[in-house]
Amino acid sequence: MNVLTAENLTKSYGEKVLFTDISFGIEDGEKIGIIGVNGTGKSTLLKILAGLEVPEQGKVTTGNSVRLEYLPQNPEFEDTATVLQQVFKGNSPVMQLLQEHELALEKLNADPEQPRLQQTLIALGQRMDELDAWQLENEAKSILSRLGISNFDSLVGTLSGGQRKRVALASALINPTDILILDEPTNHIDNDTVDWLEQYLNKRKGALVMITHDRYFLDRVVNRVLELDQGKLYPYPGNYSRFLELKVEREEQVEATERKRQNLFRNELAWMRRGAKARTTKQKARIDRFEQLQAAKPSEYADRIEMLAGSTRLGKKILECTHVQKGFPDRGVVLQDFNYILLRNDRIGIIGPNGSGKSTLLNLIAGRLTPDAGSIELGSTVNMGYFTQENTYLNPDLRVIDEIKAVAEVIPTAEGGFLTASQMLERFLFSPAVQWTQIGKLSGGEKRRLYLLRILMGAPNVLLLDEPTNDLDIQTLTILEGYLDDFPGAVIAVSHDRYFLDRIADKIFSFEGEGVVRSYVGNYSDYREQVYAAEQEVVQATNFAALAKTYRATGVLPAKEEPERKKERPLKMTFKEQQDYAQIDAQIAQVEEELRHNTLQMNDMGSDFGKLTELVGVQQVLESKLDDLLERWTYLNELAEKIAQNKESI
Repeated sequence: MNVLTAENLTKSYGEKVLFTDISFGIEDGEKIGIIGVNGTGKSTLLKILAGLEVPEQGKVTTGNSVRLEYLPQNPEFEDTATVLQQVFKGNSPVMQLLQEHELALEKLNADPEQPRLQQTLIALGQRMDELDAWQLENEAKSILSRLGISNFDSLVGTLSGGQRKRVALASALINPTDILILDEPTNHIDNDTVDWLEQYLNKRKGALVMITHDRYFLDRVVNRVLELDQGKLYPYPGNYSRFLELKVEREEQVEATERKRQNLFRNELAWMRRGAKARTTKQKARIDRFEQLQAAKPSEYADRIEMLAGSTRLGKKILECTHVQKGFPDRGVVLQDFNYILLRNDRIGIIGPNGSGKSTLLNLIAGRLTPDAGSIELGSTVNMGYFTQENTYLNPDLRVIDEIKAVAEVIPTAEGGFLTASQMLERFLFSPAVQWTQIGKLSGGEKRRLYLLRILMGAPNVLLLDEPTNDLDIQTLTILEGYLDDFPGAVIAVSHDRYFLDRIADKIFSFEGEGVVRSYVGNYSDYREQVYAAEQEVVQATNFAALAKTYRATGVLPAKEEPERKKERPLKMTFKEQQDYAQIDAQIAQVEEELRHNTLQMNDMGSDFGKLTELVGVQQVLESKLDDLLERWTYLNELAEKIAQNKESI
């Protein structure tokens, strides 16, 4: 069933046309992701769907009974409201009842002996029973808890920006709606919460329309993608992976059409150069066709960005953190006895709950905070680039090109040439006309892209990235990841974007509370596997302890379940065991060779403590892997012998 129809929508701001004559429909139960380069009008389109902005042409139609809820990027808040009161902001009868109940409860807590307030609360409680509103209140508290908000009576004005955004997200999720519209719902929430939100939205009934730059999130939640590109809307069935496949096919078709047009254009151009006799109708038609071909040249794709910023030479000593400690009166210790020597090609991803100290570590490294104890030493050749969560260094009154020229007029390229500030801006999708625009008139995403370019124009050799995926579009993120692949320096990135961490990190620092930071070798998926394996070990140890306790108390171990049925089964290897049995000798040999090579490297390190520390970590991982393989080898060989003996007895 169609719940919303958008017909022939057109919208522009001044001379900038966002989209022209776009149309689409939303079916009940559809989960739609809207993607496109920053500044193409994605957020504006959501506001038009939500009825907060009016298109210049076209219309949006919904059914009379269709309920719609919208979460903007920057929600409005009432500072004097409590968390629950803010969550229950809504126009539906049940939400208004919950608002009245929360307000009456607050007044009664302030004046418990007021009979009239007691009667009002009783009456509201009866209406809550009739509308089954208690369940909604419990669900609201559950969602807030999962989003990291536990004090429901806190005033919204006392919350941080990230906490406010999570309260607004809870409000959008709890409202009973037919169409849920979310603008960047994954910003300001940690990785575990993103996992939970994925599951919640997958189970939720009703239509969903959202903008997000989290590619794993898109891939696992949406079943349709709408791409805004050069003022047009392109629909793609399926998730993000399917979108990538279909987009490649579309671009190949466009390129084939362009090649055909160019061939026709060459033929017509040759005919025109020979001299056209414009008197006859036939020749007039050819001239008209030539002019049409000339005008049909397609615009370049908006997502073909190149990052060619240079970097300066990096010396041997880069960064040494020694027994670093940092705490705050309201948060306690967030960093306890932290030690690390940064290596030249480190790619470190930092994860952890909100408020655990991730950004604090970056600020300590950048020199914006001073440690309470310990020391942080930077090498003399370090040229640090720090991409913060706020665009604090952008002057809204300056023109775009003046902001970049203030950093560098030109930068060198790998080929020995130079690129001007204007050329770099064009590569970052700022057309010559936009370059003379005031920064304050740019969209939020365009400001983030400009801020990133400003940092890269400084030719850093150590990059600190604090939530770089917030407000950057997917195309820019993809190119940034490619840039980091070839970046000749160290990168430390705080991010909740699992795809980004999988793509760029080879080491994970996990903030685990009370100042504890644990290091894991590998990317984010490797980290999750290691954490899962450790959790399984704890479960097995707990089960073993329970068995031991039972044995000490009774002298008898619990009998194995259904031993007779196990004996009756034919003794044979599973398909997976057969595969492992065939490959395990080669796998053991390979790991042993890697261990030997790693040991030789450790012997050659001498006084390079940083590299030695890294190699020791690799050694531990390899030894653990070898132990697992040897244990598996023993099991499989014993199983093979039993199978052989069983066959002989038969």
